[in-house]
Amino acid sequence: MGAHDFVNCGFDEADVIVCVGYDMVEYHPRLWHQGRDKKIVHIDVSPAEVDENYVLEVGVVGDIAQSLDAITERAEPVDTRAVKALRDTIRDELEGHAADRSFPLKPQKIVWDLRQVLADEDIVISDVGAHKMWIARMYQAEAPNTCIISNGFASMGIALPGVIAARRLHPDRKAVAVCGDAGFMMNSQELETALRLDLDLVVLIWRDDKYGLIEWHQNRKFGRTSHIGFTNPDFVKFAESFGARGYRVESAGELVPVLEQALGDGTVSVIDCPVDYSENMKLTEQLGNLHLRI
Repeated sequence: MGAHDFVNCGFDEADVIVCVGYDMVEYHPRLWHQGRDKKIVHIDVSPAEVDENYVLEVGVVGDIAQSLDAITERAEPVDTRAVKALRDTIRDELEGHAADRSFPLKPQKIVWDLRQVLADEDIVISDVGAHKMWIARMYQAEAPNTCIISNGFASMGIALPGVIAARRLHPDRKAVAVCGDAGFMMNSQELETALRLDLDLVVLIWRDDKYGLIEWHQNRKFGRTSHIGFTNPDFVKFAESFGARGYRVESAGELVPVLEQALGDGTVSVIDCPVDYSENMKLTEQLGNLHLRI
């Protein structure tokens, strides 16, 4: 969202920034290194592209994994609590909606509940939409490649094909596609593919009957919205028409048991979960006023 979030607070106070596999195209250093007062270590398979905001203290060129292993052998751990205030703030936000009973569910509550029912090695594939912002901010990935988010070109419709691939690659793990209603409908026909392949997976739809991320951007820029609403099918009947299981969350307390049921179905399950995206603009206001010393 181009806002000053928790990660930026870490950059503000850092004296050294280690950039692993970093490319300026993703997030230009003028956005996080305006003061040009940090020491930068660049680790990648190719030399760094430098500019006035990206002058290296050290450049490590070589295979990333081998480079990190070599650095680890030479580095010594430092017992420090310099970022404790930042860590505590993030933890408090994550836990702040654990007991929220409002309905439709707030994005923070959905992310919290999803994290509670999945093991560390289970996989979440996020589609593109307003929910992607909340997954990116709040879903705590405990192992590599367990939270996959379409970034860069950010193509809607990735989650369902993505979770099919995840289950094919890792049949021993649970996998959940997190979709907005619009992103799901762009590739919903892949339910047939998942069923034909006899896969066990869950599709969690955050339903708001709108293009939620476009609504968010319109409200931020214009203070109003235009042409972002649409009509959805009955997702339970839609899933059942393919031969999948269909569930509808009708209260805040239902999401965890519904997720647990769906994850244990042994087949393709689709969950219709209404979401309250009024939290989006509250987040915009919160980030606009965020000043955290660590």
